[in-house]
Amino acid sequence: MADWSQLPKELLEEIAKRLESPFYLLRFRSVCSSWRSSVSSRPRRLPGRFPFLTNHGICDTTLGFHLSQRTVFLMGLPNFRNQTNPDRWLVKIEEDVPGRMHLLNPLSRFQLKPLPESFPKVLDLSKFWVYELGGEYVLHYVHFRPFGNGNSFGDAGNLYMEKVVFMCLGSESNDFVLLTIHVSGKLAMFKSEDKRWTIIHDMPSPYDDVILFKGQFYAVDGTGRTVIVGLHSNLIVVANPVFGGDKKFLVESSGELLVVDMYLSMAAETDLDVDDEIIQLQFNGCLTERTVRFKVFKLDREGKRLVEMKSLGDRVLFLGDDCTFSASASELSGCKGNCIFFTDNFFYTSGEDEGVFKGRDIGVFDLDDGSIAPLSDYPEYSKLFWPPPDWIAPTQVQSQFEELAL
Repeated sequence: MADWSQLPKELLEEIAKRLESPFYLLRFRSVCSSWRSSVSSRPRRLPGRFPFLTNHGICDTTLGFHLSQRTVFLMGLPNFRNQTNPDRWLVKIEEDVPGRMHLLNPLSRFQLKPLPESFPKVLDLSKFWVYELGGEYVLHYVHFRPFGNGNSFGDAGNLYMEKVVFMCLGSESNDFVLLTIHVSGKLAMFKSEDKRWTIIHDMPSPYDDVILFKGQFYAVDGTGRTVIVGLHSNLIVVANPVFGGDKKFLVESSGELLVVDMYLSMAAETDLDVDDEIIQLQFNGCLTERTVRFKVFKLDREGKRLVEMKSLGDRVLFLGDDCTFSASASELSGCKGNCIFFTDNFFYTSGEDEGVFKGRDIGVFDLDDGSIAPLSDYPEYSKLFWPPPDWIAPTQVQSQFEELAL
């Protein structure tokens, strides 16, 4: 049997360079002393403050943003392959400042609080089977707290509400690029070497989503027109419009780039059932929209088109506020493939769990039969999100997760 501790230092360094996740780098360094000494223990810190991205698109030099990273983990017991029906837990973790971590709803911007009294003081991920499913970057307004602590939207009120994607320009470089969607619907790029935001004015239709896929920025607009966004703010069309739905999402699944088309409809009073504790939201006298169906397309770069997929097979898609990701149903507890999990205003949480999954709740769409329902209608699926499984060791509650630090 090979002695893995004797791998050449040069090879270990090359392997470590390809581990973009701090969590996987931590696991790498924990294998043995030779692996640990081959890689620096100092993690790459996110850049500091950024200028404001103003509504009118004019560059502002005021340092009004700071960036934080969130990671979506799928957790289970170490020897899950020997279990008949292993439980999983899907959770998002954010480090807003070094050493201070928070748990969040995997598909939204809201923290999971209050946590159960039995939740561990220290969450040692080395004791569990852990798989990183996705990640996101969030821009916070510096020192801006428009809501009080008692307000149910307080932990999201200081966020720039559009999705942000981050690209590091080389393992040895501190240079980076951010891409987001401006309030105008145009793309906006921030390059660390320029120290300013640039609005990309090419916009036949407002953009819906952005993603980093295989080392390149992609964006999709409301018609399905999909582009690669170059680092010089140039756009390359890789798929022509498909039209149809109301909102497009970009998702990576099994090495393919998918475009998910969400169809919305206005919620009428006859659609509501008070007994089910689904309530109608009204903002400024407007009815809320509800999701009614999805279509899924796969990018065909050679044909510059989006090809509709009739089935996802074993794959499950997750559409969140700030990130999208996918997983195999065989890795999830109690889930079948060919499904989409998403957030929706219509499935509004107003019951006893409001303190945890408050506001918009999670819906499930089944591509097999076209059915759509709130997560609460699927008890086995619900266990994937909340509450935490029993195998989380009981101790006192603490919002810091020190074992994640490198």
